[in-house]
Amino acid sequence: MKKRENLVKVDSRNRITIPKKMGSELDQVYRIYQKNGKIILEPIREVHPREKWLFDPKNKHIVDQLHQAIERSRDPKNLIDLGDFSKYVKKKK
Repeated sequence: MKKRENLVKVDSRNRITIPKKMGSELDQVYRIYQKNGKIILEPIREVHPREKWLFDPKNKHIVDQLHQAIERSRDPKNLIDLGDFSKYVKKKK
């Protein structure tokens, strides 16, 4: 994403509004913190609750197995030809 700068003001309730022209490109959830006198907004990617178990450190072996399977699938000799499925496609009238 291209670096864009805007000046913003803190309102009477200590809120900062992100300008509309920037908001459409931004994420929805941020971690906010101060570092070296700067206020930093860091985008956070939330994990869906149904997928959260996968990122638990005790399930690291499952993630490792997934990575291995993905790597194996990149090698053409590991692919299985299932034939032509065009006969199952419904033809438009």
